[in-house]
Order: sequence, then C-alpha cells, then structure tokens
Amino acid sequence: MKSTRIIWIAAAALSAACSSSRSHKADDGVAASVVTAAAEVTDLASSIEAGGVVRSRVTALIASRVMAPIVDVRVRPGDRVRRGDVLVTLDARDLRANDARAEAATLSATESVHAAEAEVRAAQSAAHLARLTHDRVATLQAKRSATNDELDQAVATLATAEAQHAAAQARLAAATAGREAAKAAADAAAVTATYATLTAPFDGIVTERSAEPGSMAAPGASLLTLEDPTTYRLEVRIDDTRAAQLARRGDAGIQLDDRDESTTGRIVEIARVDPMSHTFLVKLDLPPGLTVRSGQFGRATFTGQPRRALTIPTSALVRRGQLTFVFVLGSDQRAHLQPISIGAVAGDRVEVLAGVRQNDRVVTSPEPSLADGTAVAKERP
Repeated sequence: MKSTRIIWIAAAALSAACSSSRSHKADDGVAASVVTAAAEVTDLASSIEAGGVVRSRVTALIASRVMAPIVDVRVRPGDRVRRGDVLVTLDARDLRANDARAEAATLSATESVHAAEAEVRAAQSAAHLARLTHDRVATLQAKRSATNDELDQAVATLATAEAQHAAAQARLAAATAGREAAKAAADAAAVTATYATLTAPFDGIVTERSAEPGSMAAPGASLLTLEDPTTYRLEVRIDDTRAAQLARRGDAGIQLDDRDESTTGRIVEIARVDPMSHTFLVKLDLPPGLTVRSGQFGRATFTGQPRRALTIPTSALVRRGQLTFVFVLGSDQRAHLQPISIGAVAGDRVEVLAGVRQNDRVVTSPEPSLADGTAVAKERP
C-alpha cells in the first residue's frame, strides 16, 4: 500500500461536529506533518462468528434398565468418580426373588431330565426283553413248537416296548430342552439382578443429578449425568449458507467468556440438526489441558471465503464517542474530518461501508491536534 507523507501548513483549529458534509477551513499557522494512504479495494478475509456452549466429548446418561424404587444415590453434582464406583442402588428384592425362582426352575428341570433318563433306560430294557422273547417264539413256531397266537402276542409285545422306548426318548429330549431354557432364564435373572446397582462406566465428574432416594426409577429415564473432564469441545449452531463455507478439519478462533486470551479449536464435525430451519451443529475440539467447564459460553470465529471490499488502514480511524471518523484529503488540498461506517477488520485494514470512496486519501495515525479543514502544502520529508 502506497503511502504519501504530507507537510501540513495551517494553524490548528477547533473541530466542529461532523453531522453534515461541510468542512471548516483552519487559519494558517504552524506546519504539521502527517502520512496519508489511499482507500483501496482489496481481498478481505470474511469471518463467521457463532456462539455456543462447551461440552465434554464423552458424556454418559446413567439410567436404570428396570423399574424399581431408588434406595440410595451416593453422588452429587461436582463429585469425581472412578470407573466401577457405585453411583445408585435400587430395591433389588423383586430381582433377587426372580433370580431365586429361576434357579429353582433350573433345579426342577434338571430333575425332570434325570427322571426322563431313567424312563429311557427302563423302556430300553423292556424293548430288549420283548425282542428276545419274540426271537424265541419265532424259532419255536418255525419248529411247530409254538402256536401262531403265541407268535402274534410276542410281535405285539415287541412293538409296544419299542414304541414306549421311543416315547421315553422324546420325553428325555423335551426335558433336556426345558433344562436348557431354565438355565438361560436363570442366567438372565442373574444378570437382571445386577441392574439394581448402577456403576460409573468411566472416570469422570457428575454434572447433573435428577433422582432422589424413594423415587421410582423407570427404564431409560436419566438419573445422573457423567462427563469425562479430560476432553472438551465447543458446539455452535450456524445456518446452512455459512456452514457451506467451512472446511472440515479446519481451524477456528475461540473466545471463552471467562478468558481474556483466545485459543484455537479444530472442526471435527458438521452435522445438520434441524432440516426445517436448515441449522447445522459445528463441533470444535478444544486444545488439551485447557481449563474449562461444561456449560461455559464461548464464541467461535471461522474464516470464510475472501471477498473484495474497500478498505483503509485501521490507524486512520478517529473515534469520538460512538462515532467513527477519518481525515480525508480533499481536492482543495485540505484535510476534512469525515464520518464513516466501518465493517469487518482484517489485520491492519478495516472495511469501509460508507463515507469514503476508492482512491480517496486518508490520514493515517493523525495527531490529536489535527483539525478539520487544515490545509496541505507539500509532501513531508
């Protein structure tokens, strides 16, 4: 950016309010030196800002799998717990009764199997005896030593014994299946009995407690919220137009509400959360070791696509109350105090929305004594 140094030859005059476009010429006086720079159209890196909340990357909702009265809640918000620590205990009398009932059913099914096995052995013996008797009668009948009626009776007895053996084997198979089902039910009841004790799934901090002893725990209803305090992220919401400008795995500046200095976060996920409003949830990992807390407010600043904009050096700005001015070198070779409207700031340049045109020359780092209407003589050495 080309700058021109100017020697001012004019007396300092009091600056009037610049609510109109007229300027006031200062009387001649002691020369003052200033530097000017041109208002130029440059590439301005656009920025996207969005506010959000800090959350833990790993959050667990502790809930019951069964409906049972709550006997004890051993932690409160802010407590640190270790993996496996008992958090909540439920009334387990029904669960233990079901477990005992399942164990008894397993024992009964096992005895039924033993009885069926005995029946099979008895039927097998009867069938074996009937077969031997049939063979003897058939041999005697062939020698005309036994009648046909005796042979028919031996055949019928053998058939009955074989049928009873087959039935005993079927009852044994059914008893065996019933025993396996009873064992599975007993295993399930034993597992269900453990649901009465809720433990911590990982090392963390209890951030929310929504249950008290005496209340009823319902399946799936959150009792506690547990967070991993080692890793946090900032979650912000932006519209789909701005989300399209973000680069996945890109970086963003982050300013937390209780910290003076800013930090940098990395985009790890951009997910649509509301198709109706076209809103996206952007998750940014915070640097490890950063001291933050869940629920803390933060603001993320993303770098968007560059755009062409009219800019001037930020050092040219003159702030008076809530208004912003610049000294513009006019065609009459005088410095006029001009109100302007500014936009985004990028480095050492600021966008000008109104009040200055392209190629206008503005005074950079003006002295406090510089007055509106000061005449310019020549370039400062």
